[in-house]
Amino acid sequence: MTVGTVGMHVLEKMSCLDAFYFMSMIATAQGPPAAPATPAGKLFASFMAFISVGTVVASLGFLFGPFFGRLWKVGVERLEEETHLSEQRDEKR
Repeated sequence: MTVGTVGMHVLEKMSCLDAFYFMSMIATAQGPPAAPATPAGKLFASFMAFISVGTVVASLGFLFGPFFGRLWKVGVERLEEETHLSEQRDEKR
Protein backbone atom coordinates (compact mmCIF):
# COMPACT_ATOMS: atom_id res chain seq x y z
CA MET A 1 0.00 0.00 0.00
CA THR A 2 2.83 2.38 0.82
CA VAL A 3 4.62 1.81 -2.49
CA GLY A 4 1.36 2.17 -4.40
CA THR A 5 0.33 5.30 -2.53
CA VAL A 6 3.69 6.98 -3.06
CA GLY A 7 3.79 5.85 -6.69
CA MET A 8 0.37 7.26 -7.51
CA HIS A 9 1.18 10.43 -5.58
CA VAL A 10 4.33 10.97 -7.66
CA LEU A 11 3.15 9.71 -11.05
CA GLU A 12 -0.40 11.05 -11.05
CA LYS A 13 0.09 14.07 -8.77
CA MET A 14 -2.73 12.81 -6.53
CA SER A 15 -2.98 13.94 -2.94
CA CYS A 16 -1.73 11.34 -0.47
CA LEU A 17 -5.28 10.63 0.66
CA ASP A 18 -6.57 10.20 -2.90
CA ALA A 19 -3.60 7.98 -3.77
CA PHE A 20 -4.22 5.82 -0.69
CA TYR A 21 -7.92 5.56 -1.55
CA PHE A 22 -7.06 4.67 -5.15
CA MET A 23 -4.69 1.91 -4.02
CA SER A 24 -7.14 0.55 -1.45
CA MET A 25 -9.75 0.20 -4.19
CA ILE A 26 -7.26 -1.68 -6.36
CA ALA A 27 -6.03 -3.89 -3.49
CA THR A 28 -9.55 -4.99 -2.58
CA ALA A 29 -10.42 -5.65 -6.24
CA GLN A 30 -13.24 -3.11 -6.23
CA GLY A 31 -11.71 -1.03 -8.97
CA PRO A 32 -10.55 2.55 -8.74
CA PRO A 33 -13.02 5.43 -9.00
CA ALA A 34 -11.26 6.79 -12.11
CA ALA A 35 -8.52 5.60 -14.45
CA PRO A 36 -5.07 7.16 -14.17
CA ALA A 37 -4.44 9.97 -16.66
CA THR A 38 -0.85 9.24 -17.70
CA PRO A 39 0.52 6.14 -19.44
CA ALA A 40 3.07 5.69 -16.64
CA GLY A 41 0.27 5.89 -14.07
CA LYS A 42 -1.77 3.31 -15.97
CA LEU A 43 1.16 0.90 -16.18
CA PHE A 44 2.00 1.41 -12.52
CA ALA A 45 -1.63 0.90 -11.46
CA SER A 46 -1.84 -2.28 -13.55
CA PHE A 47 1.34 -3.65 -12.02
CA MET A 48 0.19 -2.75 -8.51
CA ALA A 49 -3.20 -4.39 -9.12
CA PHE A 50 -1.54 -7.74 -9.79
CA ILE A 51 0.82 -7.37 -6.85
CA SER A 52 -1.75 -6.12 -4.34
CA VAL A 53 -4.55 -8.56 -5.20
CA GLY A 54 -2.06 -11.43 -5.16
CA THR A 55 -0.78 -10.28 -1.78
CA VAL A 56 -4.29 -10.10 -0.35
CA VAL A 57 -5.15 -13.59 -1.63
CA ALA A 58 -1.87 -15.03 -0.30
CA SER A 59 -2.40 -13.37 3.08
CA LEU A 60 -5.92 -14.75 3.37
CA GLY A 61 -4.66 -18.19 2.44
CA PHE A 62 -1.95 -17.96 5.05
CA LEU A 63 -4.37 -16.80 7.73
CA PHE A 64 -7.31 -19.09 7.00
CA GLY A 65 -5.54 -22.01 5.30
CA PRO A 66 -5.03 -24.03 8.49
CA PHE A 67 -8.70 -23.61 9.41
CA PHE A 68 -9.93 -24.76 6.01
CA GLY A 69 -7.38 -27.58 5.98
CA ARG A 70 -8.67 -28.85 9.32
CA LEU A 71 -12.27 -28.46 8.12
CA TRP A 72 -11.42 -30.47 5.00
CA LYS A 73 -9.73 -33.19 7.10
CA VAL A 74 -12.76 -33.50 9.40
CA GLY A 75 -15.04 -33.75 6.37
CA VAL A 76 -12.93 -36.49 4.80
CA GLU A 77 -12.81 -38.40 8.11
CA ARG A 78 -16.60 -38.25 8.43
CA LEU A 79 -17.06 -39.34 4.84
CA GLU A 80 -14.76 -42.32 5.37
CA GLU A 81 -16.60 -43.19 8.58
CA GLU A 82 -19.98 -43.05 6.85
CA THR A 83 -18.65 -45.15 3.96
CA HIS A 84 -17.31 -47.73 6.40
CA LEU A 85 -20.64 -47.86 8.27
CA SER A 86 -22.53 -48.18 4.99
CA GLU A 87 -20.32 -51.07 3.90
CA GLN A 88 -20.88 -52.80 7.24
CA ARG A 89 -24.66 -52.46 6.85
CA ASP A 90 -24.49 -53.83 3.32
CA GLU A 91 -22.48 -56.85 4.53
CA LYS A 92 -25.12 -57.62 7.20
CA ARG A 93 -27.90 -57.77 4.60
